[in-house]
Amino acid sequence: MIISTTSTLEGMEVKDYRGIVFGEVVAGVNFIKDFAASLSNFFGGRSGSYENELIQARDNAIHEMSHRAQDLGANAVIGVDVDYEVLGEAANMLMVIASGTAVVVQQA
Repeated sequence: MIISTTSTLEGMEVKDYRGIVFGEVVAGVNFIKDFAASLSNFFGGRSGSYENELIQARDNAIHEMSHRAQDLGANAVIGVDVDYEVLGEAANMLMVIASGTAVVVQQA
């Protein structure tokens, strides 16, 4: 499965558009990660625990989007966009949404 943020793929021709596909992930952040991040915030530096959570959520959203495109018979997703939101009363949930257009491509 080809995944691209561009609307065209070099050397490839779009033969069929299968529709817009999404991958959504909502991930909770636990107390230990919150505590570790607060220490990084206080002393300076990057929060590895939050970064890893973000990377994993993004990868899962793209993977889910890819599977939905495959279910439509597509072999590529173009125009991919990834959005992030914080949810919950305590802002302790991370939502990641990947979206794009499922297409069938072949060599030009």
